[in-house]
Amino acid sequence: MEPTLVKATPNYSLFALVKYFLKLGSIGFGGPIALVGYMHRDLVEHRQWISEEEYKEGLALAQLAPGPLAAQLGIYLGFVHYGVWGATLVGLAFVIPSFIMVLLIGIAYKMYGGLAWMQAVFYGVGAAVIGIIVISTYKLTTKSVGKPEFSSIKKNWLLWLFYFLIAIITVLTEREEVLLFVAAGLIFMLVKAPPLWLRKPKVISSLLLLNLGFTAADSDTLTKIALFFTKAGAFVFGSGLAIVPFLHSGVVDQYGWLNEQQFIDAVAVAMITPGPVVITVGFIGYLVAGFPGACVAALATFLPCYLFTIIPAPYFKKIAGNKSIKAFVDGITAAVVGALAGAVVVIALRTIVDVPTFLIALTTAALLVYTKKLPEPLLIGAAALIGITLKFLA
Repeated sequence: MEPTLVKATPNYSLFALVKYFLKLGSIGFGGPIALVGYMHRDLVEHRQWISEEEYKEGLALAQLAPGPLAAQLGIYLGFVHYGVWGATLVGLAFVIPSFIMVLLIGIAYKMYGGLAWMQAVFYGVGAAVIGIIVISTYKLTTKSVGKPEFSSIKKNWLLWLFYFLIAIITVLTEREEVLLFVAAGLIFMLVKAPPLWLRKPKVISSLLLLNLGFTAADSDTLTKIALFFTKAGAFVFGSGLAIVPFLHSGVVDQYGWLNEQQFIDAVAVAMITPGPVVITVGFIGYLVAGFPGACVAALATFLPCYLFTIIPAPYFKKIAGNKSIKAFVDGITAAVVGALAGAVVVIALRTIVDVPTFLIALTTAALLVYTKKLPEPLLIGAAALIGITLKFLA
């Protein structure tokens, strides 16, 4: 099955792709919204390794399936030309650098009884991240839906309607509803390219992903960690925004593994380290059960999203050339990007808490707009220093 789906002559090597994701996992700050933007900028626009259609397919599948959005999109892009082997290596390259970082921070955290400087760093970094993800979301919007101009809105009014509706719903509910994404895709498909197989739902059924159920049967801590974080990876949809309350309900309320301050610090670790935000599970696992806990938590969280990506990927690619399916993907993509825009607002409301953080976010966004080649890690480092200086001066 796979040889007929994987392109024979990609214009890049598997080593080059793995190297790129290793770098992205090492210096890619900003969380899932920024990371999916980096992938589009680097792999679609600049290097042209991935086509716009392939990227849209990956983004749609990543949002339909449960698990961390950025990691799933990376896994799918690895699959596009190099199949399961490419997906596996890309996934590992993307996750391992940030896992090592949060593990080292966890060791320091335990040794020194907490990290007071972490909140000071997050004060500056969090604001800079807002600037980064605002620009990333704008670029994704212009590519996926259109420029915010009258002619574009008039031409693609239905996509813009999905975009704004989902953005508003995300802001109001602070969660992302996968059924709304599916509904947007189906409505746009029925309006733009009604399929001939409306009464033959077998193709649609291949797009709907089934979750696996797990029940805790062992009182051992590692077993509980494995089961809980597998559920986190298998049942939580969205861009990383949705997993935070799920983790809080389990590790703080249900099991009492962490107290409130430790959990806040865990979220801060995820924000001040590059790579997928969900890698905070490694930090949490380490605090609960040391190195084995970190490994079990990370593996349990990312394995479901890996499986939910590579299993349907061949079927998704096979039917993606169909006009009706393309319309379905376009509708979902507009809804997904709208949800990301809504998530930016939610995160900004929690992060922009005073005039200095507003100015840091605004300056970061302006520098990214007017200084095209300024690397994001440099902005993150500067924001961290500003945050530490402002906090300790205060």
